[in-house]
Amino acid sequence: MHPRIIHNHQLLDAAKARLPLLSSATLHGRGVFTTIAVHAARAFLWREHWARLTEHAARIGVDCTEFGEASVADSLARLIAANGVEHGRARVTLIARGRSGIWKPKESDDQKSDLLIMTGDARPASDNGLALTVSPHRSNSLSPLAGLKTLNYLEHVIGWEEAHARDFDEAVVVNERGEVVSATMANIFWISDGRLHTPALSTGALAGTTRGRIIELAADISAPYVEGVYDLAHLGDADEIFLTSAGLGVAIVTTFDYRRYTVPVGSIALRLREALREQTLEIDV
Repeated sequence: MHPRIIHNHQLLDAAKARLPLLSSATLHGRGVFTTIAVHAARAFLWREHWARLTEHAARIGVDCTEFGEASVADSLARLIAANGVEHGRARVTLIARGRSGIWKPKESDDQKSDLLIMTGDARPASDNGLALTVSPHRSNSLSPLAGLKTLNYLEHVIGWEEAHARDFDEAVVVNERGEVVSATMANIFWISDGRLHTPALSTGALAGTTRGRIIELAADISAPYVEGVYDLAHLGDADEIFLTSAGLGVAIVTTFDYRRYTVPVGSIALRLREALREQTLEIDV
């Protein structure tokens, strides 16, 4: 994390930032966030990130009417410049202050929510690809938070930490029905018999912005694409596997438990990774 942040459009040293101790966010985890890739000192897929962030905010009752897309984009650009971020990541968080819930502070100001923006270095990419395993923890597709990127993120962190404790980079998460959902912190794609697959959103998968762009790029390169419901057997039969997120971009999986993958000639994953890289050079925000 870099030393300066934005709090409610003010540029501050991170160590000096203050948030209310008693709020709907601290008491109940009511808040949403999005992580954005920064390329050439500019936010990539900003409009898509903002649209999803405000949609998720509305679904869990975070009032973000005090913050508009243009003003937040301007604050994000100021922070990227202040921290000297050429290539890296930014996180935009909307934090609820509301009085809803069991515990309701009697005294509070009129601020409905807080805007917090931070930046950090890009996630390091392994030259050897990613090692993937299966998480012992299941997601709940029936949860009201399924498919939302909220401050209730501890399940994802615990799953990621558990995989790392076993010397894997990431883990596949399945839901209560045994359907493949995603990795702990990324969307998942695979190729079988020349066809691109990814889990449907009905499994509880997040509608990732990078996921959405990869689906569009698949059409551009004429790669057959199917979004559906799959179990681990389908993933085990894959010819290629890759993960997508703002932090990872397109990350090639070279090991899935005890199976190893080599990148084939004409790899669809590599073609999609290159197509995405080319788009990062044409950022229009």
